[in-house]
Amino acid sequence: MSMSGTELKNVIESEGVVVIENVIDADFVRRLGTAIEDAIQQDAAYHVNGPHKDYGMVLLCALYDDVLREVCGHPGLMQPFEAVLGEGCIIYAYTSSSMPPSDNNYSSRIHVDCPRLIPGYITNMGATIALTDFTEDNGATYYMARSFERATAPTEEEFFANAKRFVAPAGSVMYFNARTWHAGGTNRTDAWRHALTINMGRVWMKQRIDIPRALSHIDTTNLSEKALQKLGFLAQVPASYDEYYAPPEERVFKQRYE
Repeated sequence: MSMSGTELKNVIESEGVVVIENVIDADFVRRLGTAIEDAIQQDAAYHVNGPHKDYGMVLLCALYDDVLREVCGHPGLMQPFEAVLGEGCIIYAYTSSSMPPSDNNYSSRIHVDCPRLIPGYITNMGATIALTDFTEDNGATYYMARSFERATAPTEEEFFANAKRFVAPAGSVMYFNARTWHAGGTNRTDAWRHALTINMGRVWMKQRIDIPRALSHIDTTNLSEKALQKLGFLAQVPASYDEYYAPPEERVFKQRYE
């Protein structure tokens, strides 16, 4: 599917969801898949009681591997976000949306990814990036088009009677108004169904986790300026007079677009 930024913006504003295939090439998908498998196990180790309701849903993917940070600067992946939210948009949340074999997880509830509802105004936009083929058998995401201005969840009967599914090959991306009601399916296969989900917000919004501070122990010098900007490194609030009055090239707040 090929469309201009204006066309994509119109679809998101009217339907709430658009699926675009071949956004991420096969080699990048493979690298991301390997990285997220490792990240899932490292993330699970944090929960000392073993498997938990969020198993397969890494809280902050950017913590774990260069390739998981690198994808945040991918021009093709970022362009639809910028078409809707503006070039200054930054990541609010960056999780995995993987589904364990023969199981489901907390993402299978009917939910939205943004708590605030401002009619006619999109504060957050999501992108679910398929790292394996998404099929009905392995838990492809359900979504209810044009549901983003509903303040309360539809009943299961209404939702599943009207929901469509994100069935698409690996490398495809489902972009959506984060107020769209959706739910992960159940994986009925014996293999993981892997995905990443980036929730992008307006530049003036706080991140769910302070990503620059969370990554303060990690060398980010090899990341592109686009990746750093999307991760929030150019929108850090000054913490002192010295930081506030520093020359432009030394400021921690370097965001170009407001």
